[in-house]
Amino acid sequence: MRAKKYLAVATAVLLTITTLTACGGKDKVTETSASGIPTVTANVGEAPTISAPAGNPPMTLQTQDIIVGTGTEVLATSTLTVHYTLMTWSNGTIVESSWNGGQPATFPLANVIPGWQQGLLGAKVGARRLLVIPPDLGYGPNGSGPIGPNETLIFVVDIIGVS
Repeated sequence: MRAKKYLAVATAVLLTITTLTACGGKDKVTETSASGIPTVTANVGEAPTISAPAGNPPMTLQTQDIIVGTGTEVLATSTLTVHYTLMTWSNGTIVESSWNGGQPATFPLANVIPGWQQGLLGAKVGARRLLVIPPDLGYGPNGSGPIGPNETLIFVVDIIGVS
């Protein structure tokens, strides 16, 4: 009886260690590629690596928490400090990243594209959120700068501060 109890405890400990090892780690990637949506690394404090999208872009806003934050929650009236990376769906290239300049961006959420206004609500400081934004919630038929007309946008946003 005692040997069975030790074996059961040892098995439970081994399973716990295996599970924790499999779930953690610097190179953790959230797997979303089955739907064509890019995968994103979850390296806290480092620029994300984003895989190229595949297939047709989604027609609705897609959000996914890559890292779940635990700090102050983003509200519609919030001013955010974030690091972000922008990739275009059509060619899978990075168009812009605040990580390149080393300085995060700060702005009122109300002053950005609707995809951010809708997609970042509820995120918390410490989060890394993937946003796949259809053209009607991004820059639409006119595009903007290096963003072509009717482009689906892929943003990875790290929430650093909320006020």
